[in-house]
Amino acid sequence: MELRHLRYFIAAAREENVTRAALKLHVSQPALSRQIRDLEDELGFSLLERTAKSVRLTEAGRVFLLEAQAVLDRADEAVEKARAKAGRIEGKLQLGYAPSPSVEILPRVLRSFQAQYPAVRVMLHDLSAEELISQLHEGKLDLALTVRPRGKAARGLNFVELARYPWCVAVSPRHALARARSLTLDQLRSEPLLGYTRKDYPDYYSEVEARFKAGARKPRFAEEHDSVTSLIAGVEAGHGIAILPSCVSCIAGPRLRLVPLRPAGPPLIVGALMKQKTSPVVEEFVKASLPDRNSVGDDVRSL
Repeated sequence: MELRHLRYFIAAAREENVTRAALKLHVSQPALSRQIRDLEDELGFSLLERTAKSVRLTEAGRVFLLEAQAVLDRADEAVEKARAKAGRIEGKLQLGYAPSPSVEILPRVLRSFQAQYPAVRVMLHDLSAEELISQLHEGKLDLALTVRPRGKAARGLNFVELARYPWCVAVSPRHALARARSLTLDQLRSEPLLGYTRKDYPDYYSEVEARFKAGARKPRFAEEHDSVTSLIAGVEAGHGIAILPSCVSCIAGPRLRLVPLRPAGPPLIVGALMKQKTSPVVEEFVKASLPDRNSVGDDVRSL
């Protein structure tokens, strides 16, 4: 029995059609059928029930399919780990990111990782926090750079902290508050606030509203924006102010003045989010973001 026998069997079982499986594997249909029959002869029982147009798993075939897939996964993992040790990681990395929180981290980590592993093609996906978690669970993403998630949706994922950013008050340079060295929440209660779209960024509102809980008045949001660039434009135009993490300065530049909040309160924690069982490529990417560490093991937090 060889690994190709397992691959051929799995393809036929998934497609439920030998011809389609052969096309997918770029082999001839007779060759694929012969390899599966050789596998069945070696095992001593049938894996597939065959008809003129399709194939269907036998009861024994269903059990064998699960075990065969596990064997292939383990073999692929062994190859990836060996390549990582030899410094020969290659392939693709599907990387999702939340644009505003990762604006400072992403370019730095990409430079570090690509310098070490130029054969890996990193595919970038700009998504909301909810989309990042959903696509991680679905296997569409290998890794996400985002804020520390909350709630049941994040269960089964691991989080590695990469950076902490204090919260600031973003104002137009022409705003009266722009001259302040720091601002308290009491000074902001009469100001219209601009924020992200509540549906797509619920954690943002949890962070901001938690800071106003001690007072009698709730924050008044005048506008919601679907991107950080739109939000910056609204603040710059004088539509209101915004409470944002300090990393936004990388995008805003001189267009906005970021005034520190006092008291500062808990910072925004940004990091790498991934499945609990991950690949060497993902591990190496996270290690590239932690240049002073040899392993990410101590930094992983299960959610």
